[in-house]
Amino acid sequence: MEPTQNVTEFILLGLCHNETLQPVCFVFFVLLYIATVLGNLLIIVTVKSSQHLKSPMYFFLSYLSFVDMCFSSVTVPKLIADFFVERKTISFDGCIAQLFVVHFFGCTEIFLLTVMAYDRYIAICKPLHYTTIMRGCVCGSFVMASWVGGFLHSMVQTLLTIQLPFCGPNEIDHYFCDVHPLLKLACTDTYLVGVMVIANTGMISLTSFVVLVVSYVIILVSLRTRSSEGRRKALSTCASHIAVVIIFFGPCIFMYLRPSTTFSEDKMVTVFYTIITPMLNPLIYTLRNEEVKNAMRKLGSRKVTLGVK
Repeated sequence: MEPTQNVTEFILLGLCHNETLQPVCFVFFVLLYIATVLGNLLIIVTVKSSQHLKSPMYFFLSYLSFVDMCFSSVTVPKLIADFFVERKTISFDGCIAQLFVVHFFGCTEIFLLTVMAYDRYIAICKPLHYTTIMRGCVCGSFVMASWVGGFLHSMVQTLLTIQLPFCGPNEIDHYFCDVHPLLKLACTDTYLVGVMVIANTGMISLTSFVVLVVSYVIILVSLRTRSSEGRRKALSTCASHIAVVIIFFGPCIFMYLRPSTTFSEDKMVTVFYTIITPMLNPLIYTLRNEEVKNAMRKLGSRKVTLGVK
């Protein structure tokens, strides 16, 4: 039986309700978005053009940067455009499409971060077998599996939502379409769907986070037998990964590993993992990685030389 759909569009209440602050918010989020796109694009170009960044870690990093750039682009342009629109609307189909793409890129990032932790585990704990285990075809398979996993997760999340009846009201107290605000608007009991959302998104986030924490604990324990120089280099790399894991997974677990309810803090928490984290990732990975910084310097000097010629 087809669900009752009297709603053809949703009204997004947005992030900032204070009209005097909206120009400030506009400038702030425009700058954040520009920094996100340029920072992640710089990492992609640097990794692809440098002969010294051909290890699996940088292969995965380039895909993580691409996912971050896309993940942020799903919500931020709409958020920015809506600051000067009195009635912030999105069609029903557009809302469902945004829900699908947000969860697609978000879950793909979760799997990529897990793959990157596995890569560091093999590199540090089994260095003699690293090149044998992390072959090019294996790395490509890991990336493909991350995309497929993100797609399957997003399909489940979208199908759970689209089969719900929406009879009105149609105001979403958020700046984009997400599961919990939509469940709140459905004119039916959403308890079972809420449990399935926890089982889908929440458990993926929690399980991946636990796997990541355990893998990094094993890595840190194994570093006790290394030389001080080897320990310093490994800790520098792992510290970047751990920082990204914490700032990404913390908000995700808060948002999705709970009953289907909405809180006033939800929008600010969501800003953190959909906007702030994709912007911080390039900074975190470059500031603590001499190889990436050196490759960027060489790329910059090469561009300057070409410009002079």
